[in-house]
Amino acid sequence: MAAATFSPKPINSIAPLAGEATLSGLTNPPPLSLYIHIPWCVKKCPYCDFNSHESRHKIGQNPEKSFPESAYVDALIADLELATPKVWGRKIKSIFFGGGTPSLFSAESIDRILSHVRMLTPLEFDAEVTLEANPGTVDAANFVGYKQAGVNRLSLGIQSFNNDYLKALGRIHDRDQAFQAIELALKTFEQVNCDVMYGLPNQSLKDAMQDAQTAVQLNPAHLSFYHLTLEPNTPFYRTPPSLPDDDTSSDMQIEIEKLLAQHSYEHYETSAFAKKGKQAKHNLNYWQFGDYLGIGAGAHSKLSYHDKITRETRAKHPKAYMEQALQGKAIERKWSISQDELGFEFMMNTLRLTDGVPLDLFQQRTGLNIKRLETAIKKAQSKGLLIIENGKIQPTLLGQRFLNELLELFLV
Repeated sequence: MAAATFSPKPINSIAPLAGEATLSGLTNPPPLSLYIHIPWCVKKCPYCDFNSHESRHKIGQNPEKSFPESAYVDALIADLELATPKVWGRKIKSIFFGGGTPSLFSAESIDRILSHVRMLTPLEFDAEVTLEANPGTVDAANFVGYKQAGVNRLSLGIQSFNNDYLKALGRIHDRDQAFQAIELALKTFEQVNCDVMYGLPNQSLKDAMQDAQTAVQLNPAHLSFYHLTLEPNTPFYRTPPSLPDDDTSSDMQIEIEKLLAQHSYEHYETSAFAKKGKQAKHNLNYWQFGDYLGIGAGAHSKLSYHDKITRETRAKHPKAYMEQALQGKAIERKWSISQDELGFEFMMNTLRLTDGVPLDLFQQRTGLNIKRLETAIKKAQSKGLLIIENGKIQPTLLGQRFLNELLELFLV
């Protein structure tokens, strides 16, 4: 793809902001989300680098036989109780149960967790509560139970509607189970997301488009389309499968985006498409550099204070996490983000949004003046990767296609 020619807008043309601020410029905390990690899954997929652990749980068996569900919920509650003072009085705008496979947990466990969340923290009246589910672990009674517990959005890991590709990806479900799960989810929840992947082993453009056509015909409120990537420390990375070449993968991306636009899906983030007003609130908070408290094995947090922004991580292994959480030592590492790192971290999130963000959001979220990024912004403009218009900073179409190259310009 040939680069378009742009005339960079001088950084001085940006509307003046307040004088150079230290992190004491963080006068108002950003919106706050809660992430809850459930680390077990039935089978570890060969492309997955998330913190997940095989439960050796067979569908239909009591999960307690293969992983300590009740004890893990105890640990989550203990973790949350200790973390609550850090966010005292701040309303939670969204909750996300991720994994692993959260749908391995019973509705009773999810209800118990959410009940304690409500007791310990105030929720916004329209808080989004998402739970990830694997089509191979779907149970009608559980779906109803999740909804009764307070889950109002379900995210299904479909990945493909083609049995051959599902097998190549190591998924535990087949095409029929995918359809059954989506049908049940759409009947039970107002908000449903389906994850679909492309660029799969030996996948043709025709087959990728067939998956996309099937997805839009099912008409969920939200679709996420991800290109398969080979992540370090995964079986696929160690023994790479035969993947489509770059040109074919690029054609898949372009044609999928066209198809979704034709079916009224707004492409609002690198891999996310939504019907009008149905964007994922939880993920939007990440991409707008909001705050999030993460509890559970390996969970991460980002929390802002009047003079600093901190990150925290929990112990990754479930057993270690449970032991430490119940001893009041869930946090394994904590550090402050330096001023030099904040520019890159802010852009790494916000430039995933196709419409960009207001210029003044940088100071609101970091306490720093955006002129600190003047050199990087000028370079990005000159390369046609970034534009500044109507008080917003946003990636061009070229910047969206070459996001990694754009972000590298903000590395100190």
